[in-house]
Amino acid sequence: MTWIVQNLWLVPALPILAAGVSALAKQRNRMFAASLAIGSMAISFLLSLWAFAHVLWLGSQGEVARQVVNFRWFQFGTEWLKLGWMLDPLTAVMLLMVTFVGLLIFIYSVGYMKHDENFTRFFCFLALFAGAMLGVVIANSLLLLFMCWEIVGLTSYLLIGFWYANPKAAAAAKKAFIVTRIGDLAFFLGMVWLYAQAGTLLFYDGGAGCLEHSALLRLVAQTTAIGMAASTGIALLIFCGAAGKSGQVPLHVWLPDAMEGPTPVSALIHAATMVAAGVFLIARIYPLMSAHSGMDIALTPTVALQVVAWVGAITAVFGAMIAVAHYDIKRILAYSTISQLGYMMMGLGVGGVAVGMFHLITHAFFKSLLFLGAGSVIHGCSGEQDIRRMGGLRKLMPITFATYAVGMLALCGFPLFFSGFWSKDAILHAAHTWSVSQAPFYMGAFGALLTAFYMTRQVYYVFGGKSRLAATSHGLHHASTPPHESAAVMTIPLVILAAFAMLLGLIGMPAWPWLQSFLDDKRATLNFAAFSNVGLLAVMVSSSLLVFLGLGLGWWFYGRKPIADADAPDELGQLQPRIFAVLGHSFYVDELYGATILRLNAWWSRVCDWLDRWVWNGAVQTVSHLVLGFAWLDNFFDAHVVNAGFDEGCQSVSRGGQVLSLLQGGRVQSYLRTIGLALITLVVFLLWGARG
Repeated sequence: MTWIVQNLWLVPALPILAAGVSALAKQRNRMFAASLAIGSMAISFLLSLWAFAHVLWLGSQGEVARQVVNFRWFQFGTEWLKLGWMLDPLTAVMLLMVTFVGLLIFIYSVGYMKHDENFTRFFCFLALFAGAMLGVVIANSLLLLFMCWEIVGLTSYLLIGFWYANPKAAAAAKKAFIVTRIGDLAFFLGMVWLYAQAGTLLFYDGGAGCLEHSALLRLVAQTTAIGMAASTGIALLIFCGAAGKSGQVPLHVWLPDAMEGPTPVSALIHAATMVAAGVFLIARIYPLMSAHSGMDIALTPTVALQVVAWVGAITAVFGAMIAVAHYDIKRILAYSTISQLGYMMMGLGVGGVAVGMFHLITHAFFKSLLFLGAGSVIHGCSGEQDIRRMGGLRKLMPITFATYAVGMLALCGFPLFFSGFWSKDAILHAAHTWSVSQAPFYMGAFGALLTAFYMTRQVYYVFGGKSRLAATSHGLHHASTPPHESAAVMTIPLVILAAFAMLLGLIGMPAWPWLQSFLDDKRATLNFAAFSNVGLLAVMVSSSLLVFLGLGLGWWFYGRKPIADADAPDELGQLQPRIFAVLGHSFYVDELYGATILRLNAWWSRVCDWLDRWVWNGAVQTVSHLVLGFAWLDNFFDAHVVNAGFDEGCQSVSRGGQVLSLLQGGRVQSYLRTIGLALITLVVFLLWGARG
C-alpha cells in the first residue's frame, strides 16, 4: 500500500489542525490565520492531486482502484469498533473538487472579509468546515462519516450565524441547525439499525463490510413487520439525513435563510461542502440503496431509489418555481441550488452514481462562481442585495459580468459550450429511459425551462439598463460610493472558476464519458457514434429548445424594455399577480410550518410546562410532604418514646450503679462490717427457721 493511501487522513487533518491553531491566535493575527487556512487547503489540494493520480495509475494497470485502511478504535466486551478511510474513484474526484473549489473560496474570502473585525475567527471556522467535509469524503465507516457530518452541521451553524449581532443571521443559524438535526436523527436511527443487522459500520472490510455482497444479502433477506426489507428501511432513514443536508423537500427551508451568512460561506455551503454531502452520501451507500433480492440489477429500481428519484424531481421543480419571484440576489441562487440538488438526487435515482455525481461536480464550479460573483456585486454595491436596486453593472464591473454570464449559461445548460448542458442532459436522458415513469423527465425539463428564465431575469435586473442604486431613497447612502469592480484577489478566482465551468463538460460528453467511466472503474473510449443515439439526440435537442425558450421569455419580460425604476412592479408579477405572490412567499411553506408544526410544538411545550408544574411537580411535592410527615412522626416517636424509655432505663442503671458503687469503696473495714452484718442476718434467719 502506497504512502498516499496510508496517509490520506492528512487531507482533512491539515485544515482541522489549521482551525485549531487559528482558534488559539489573537484577533489581530489576521494574515496569520488566513495564511494558515489557505496554506493547509493548498497542501490538501496537492495531496488530493496525488491521490487522484494514484487512482488513475491503478486503473491503467487494471488493478482494483479501491484501497482501504481500517483500524481498531475501542473495544466493548469482546467486540472491537473499527474506523477507517478509503481511496476509490468517488473519493478521489470529491477530494479534488472540494479542495480546489474550497481553496479558491478561501483566497476570495481574503478580499471579501478584509474589513471584518472577526477576520481571524472567520478563517478558523472556514478551515474547520472544509476539514470536516473532507473527513466525510474519505470515511470508510458510516460512524466516522457521521462524526464528520455533525461537525459540518456545527460549523455551518457557526458560519451562517457568523454575524451574530444581526438577529436574522442568528435565527437563520438556529433554523439550519435544527432542521438538519431532524434529518440527522433519522440518519442516526438508520445507522444503529444497520449496525444491529450487519454487525459493522465499515463500508468495505475484505468482504465483511456493510456494503459488500454478504451483508447486503442478509439485509435484503431480513424483513420488517410491514414486509419491508431491512435494506430498504435503513436506506430510507439514511436518505432522510441526506435530504436534510441537501435541502430536499420538505427539509429545504433552512437553505434560503442560510444566505444571511457571509457570501463566501454561501458559496462553500451551496457548492463544494454541506449540500454536496447529502448527494455524496447517497452515492457512497448506493450498493445499499440499490440492493435487490438475488442482487439482480436488471429488476425494477428499488423502493429506496424510486423515493430518491421522486423527491429529487419534486425538489427540482419546486426550487426553480420559487426562484422566479424573488429579488434578493443570493436568495435566488439559493433556490436555484435547491433545484439543482433535486436534479442530482433525481440523477442518482434514475441513472446511478455517475449521472448524479457528474452534475454535482459541474454544479460545484458554476454555482460557486455564481455565488462569488454575487458577492462581488454586493461588495461593489456597498452591501446592496436587492436586484431591483442594481442595474447597469455590465460596464461598471466588466470582469464580474463576464464571469457571471458564464456561470449563468452553465447553470441554464446552454448547449454544447458549457458544462451544465452535458451534466443536466445526462440526467434528463436517464430520466427519459427510466422504467418506472416518464414524469420525472417532464418535471426536469420544466425545471430547465424555469432555470433559464429566472437566471435571465436576474442578469437583466443586475447588469442590464442603467444603475438604479442611487435612484431611490433606499440607495441614497450609496451615492458617494458608486459601484466598482472588485479587487484582483476576488476576480482571479472568478476567472478560474469560469474556465472550469466551461471546460468540465468535456469529461462527461456522450462521445467521451471519461468521468462516468472513471467512477465505474472502467476505461473510457472516444466514440462520436454515441451522438447518433435517437433517444439521446432527442433529449439534447428538446432541452436546448427549452433553454432557448427560457432565455427568450426572460428577454421578453425583462430585457426588451430596460428596467428604469427600482420601485416598478415586476412584469411577470403584473401578468399573474396571485401566482407571483405565492411564489414570492415560497409557497408559504414557512407559514405552513409555523401554523402547524411550530404551533403544535408551542402547544405541546405549554402542555409539558403544565404537566411539569401541576402533575409531575405536584406529585413530587406530594411525595416530599409525605416524606416530611413521616420524618416528623419518626422524630416524635424517637424523641418521646424511644429516647424517653431509653433515657429512663439508662438513669435506672445509673442509680443502681451508684448504689453498688458504695459497696466498692476499697476500705477493708467496710467489707468486714458488711460480712459481719450478713453473718448475723444469716444466723437470725437460720434460728428463726429452726424454731418454726
